[in-house]
Amino acid sequence: MISANLDHLVVTAATLASGVELVETTLGQPMDGGGDHVAMGTHNRLMSMGPEDYLEVIAVNPDATSPGRPRFFDLDSRTGAAALTNWVLRVDDLAGALDLAPPGTGEGVALSRGPYAWRMAVPADGKLPFDGLFPSLIQWDSPHPAPAIPDGGARLVSLTLSHPEADALAAALEPLFSDARVTVEEGPVSLTARIRSAGAEVTLT
Repeated sequence: MISANLDHLVVTAATLASGVELVETTLGQPMDGGGDHVAMGTHNRLMSMGPEDYLEVIAVNPDATSPGRPRFFDLDSRTGAAALTNWVLRVDDLAGALDLAPPGTGEGVALSRGPYAWRMAVPADGKLPFDGLFPSLIQWDSPHPAPAIPDGGARLVSLTLSHPEADALAAALEPLFSDARVTVEEGPVSLTARIRSAGAEVTLT
């Protein structure tokens, strides 16, 4: 049986600075760490959401070499304001999880950053199913980065996936994942996180 848990939330941005500004302003605490993903030509910053969860801001690195393929999270098409656009599930068997996932979830790509190594399902065109609301799948081949991120006390309260095909999205998630914090509802495409930070609950979209 596949074991899957919410690994991290993803804010994508046209520039790393704009994504960091959104998160730090909304949550009232600084981001930390991160670095370059050489194989994807991207860079990121991180914020702890506990010992097993974190929040990532990611953007195309303008100083990096082109990866020669579409980047993950549809970053090649990224324009406009920074926003919460994606989420990632941590699995213990990436190949098995992909067998259960809908077509277009991607194929495993080996990636690394500093001391961390993982395999991640990256769609051939960079676009995840259900307009990006189906999660990316990741299997860590190194220790998880969350324990190394300074913990400022931010915690995920809820994650709401809104999509016109909510029933189909929920059915696609059901074989892989169950988390009381994550709900699927019918409506325009959006991803909304409620996060407890700095003594208050805030919304990140």
